[in-house]
Amino acid sequence: MEGYVHSVVIEVGLIGAAPFYQRRPEIATVFLGGGTPSLLEPDELAVILDAIRDGFAVAADVEITVECNPESVTREKLGAYRGAGVNRVSLGVQSLDDTILPVLGRLHDARGARAAFVAAREAGFDNVSVDLMYGLPGLDVGGWRGGLAGVLDWQPDHVSAYGLMLDAGSLWGATGAPPVPAEETTVAQYRGLCDAAGERGFEHYEISNWARPGFRSRHNQIYWRRAEYLAAGPGGCGFVGDVRYGNTKPLARYCALVEERRLPIDTSERLTERQALGERLILGLRTVDGVPATHLVERAAADPALARRVQTWRERGLLIVEHGRAWLSEEGFLLSDALFVELL
Repeated sequence: MEGYVHSVVIEVGLIGAAPFYQRRPEIATVFLGGGTPSLLEPDELAVILDAIRDGFAVAADVEITVECNPESVTREKLGAYRGAGVNRVSLGVQSLDDTILPVLGRLHDARGARAAFVAAREAGFDNVSVDLMYGLPGLDVGGWRGGLAGVLDWQPDHVSAYGLMLDAGSLWGATGAPPVPAEETTVAQYRGLCDAAGERGFEHYEISNWARPGFRSRHNQIYWRRAEYLAAGPGGCGFVGDVRYGNTKPLARYCALVEERRLPIDTSERLTERQALGERLILGLRTVDGVPATHLVERAAADPALARRVQTWRERGLLIVEHGRAWLSEEGFLLSDALFVELL
């Protein structure tokens, strides 16, 4: 861990000195995510945040989020994180079903998840997000509703929920997953979440995200609004100007490049105007704010089939166009992938 933190600090310095920008960029949000950042000791996390403050102009109201697994945090550790500058915690709860959590390889149970949430509140965090998953093996609609009600009873400030998808490179993708619910069950679970969160006063502001008023994820909105962001760490992905890039993933290779004072960028692509427009539409339509209607008109103008599809979506109430903007209804969110494929 010491070597990893050392390399990240060096990389942050290299990024700060890189010729990417015309002026020193201001950092509005910091997100430590992927893997288990909460394995970092508070002093290690503080060193990384100090490097960011040294290398960049950091906004006075910067949002700093750390993803935490419930079993890896305590009230004392979270309090020290807060002292280092962290002001938002995202807890990877996933489920409150103690028969399902071991199947997922999670190391916590429902009681531990609740204890981690309480610890975050006691440590002084007034912005706590909870991550959940639906469509899990062995999860029926009743079980999902029960676990969801339990989490909402904690009164989190933000909830993210994602349906299980099997990546070809994952263990389950390679060896076969335990039986997962039928599609109609997964759809019912998603709709149940929309209803339950809405009844509790949450805004469904993005396909997979719900927030109390004033608690949207500022960091994730940078992605959905297609703004620029920098990346650090193995496998980190960034977007500057019209270039999207990704760091090398193997840890040893990453550390070796950084020790040579070289940016560890492994892949990059410069998007065409059409790709950029399609991406802007897809990312923007993921949110309740939608996109300028002119962007959708521009994309459909050269594609009669897409224009017909857009009109059909409007007639079915899946796509709403009013006051110069276009956005998806809640039912449109559910079917969005079918439209997104065509927008690309």
